[in-house]
Amino acid sequence: MSVFATLVERFADLLQPLFGAGSAAAAIVAFTALVRLLVHPLSRAAARGQKARAALQPRIAELRRKHAKNPEKLQKAVLELHAEEKVSPLSGCLPSLVQLPAFFLLFHLFSNSSIGGRANELLGHQLFAAPLGDRWTDALDAGGPFGGAGLVYLVLFAVVTVVATFNYRRTKRMAATRPVVPAGDGEQVPGLAAVGKVMPLMSYATLFTVAVVPLAAALYVVTSTTWSAVERAVLYR
Repeated sequence: MSVFATLVERFADLLQPLFGAGSAAAAIVAFTALVRLLVHPLSRAAARGQKARAALQPRIAELRRKHAKNPEKLQKAVLELHAEEKVSPLSGCLPSLVQLPAFFLLFHLFSNSSIGGRANELLGHQLFAAPLGDRWTDALDAGGPFGGAGLVYLVLFAVVTVVATFNYRRTKRMAATRPVVPAGDGEQVPGLAAVGKVMPLMSYATLFTVAVVPLAAALYVVTSTTWSAVERAVLYR
């Protein structure tokens, strides 16, 4: 982790002439953008995979009708169909999984008072009045929700809410145009309707993450979430 700390410090030094005291925060945003650029090929592959899975739905519906009374045969047939068409059911998860190490590195980096046996100098950096190693509770203790640090969090919460609402409306719109796939004899797949109602709301869970992690990790989450919203709108249009 000390190597990662050095990387962030060097990046912040490069950006210091442009962003001054906020150079470390700018370095985290730039680092997040770099990670997302590296992950973008996986995101494109996930988009292609989702479109391919959608194209398979009529054939899967036929398999459900054929094996309505034999769940084991149905599962095997669906897996064989995916293998035959070279479509991975898990491809959509890869972009998120690949990003997890970067998030946890930032989380641990700004949660430790010392790195490699020396004081963690990154904890002295701020985004306006909010230290990058503090959490929302620290901002509330320091000056309340409308204090200097509290206002930084209010802006982050506002950005997350706008992005989550955009994702919610887009997901609902896509669900409305997606045909209902029957499980057999005309009934809908059990639990699918409930999942469809809950999934669009998951974007709002990011508000909780931003509130409980160090500000540096929260910046990563907000930047990555915003990137994802724009990226998905382009790739899944």
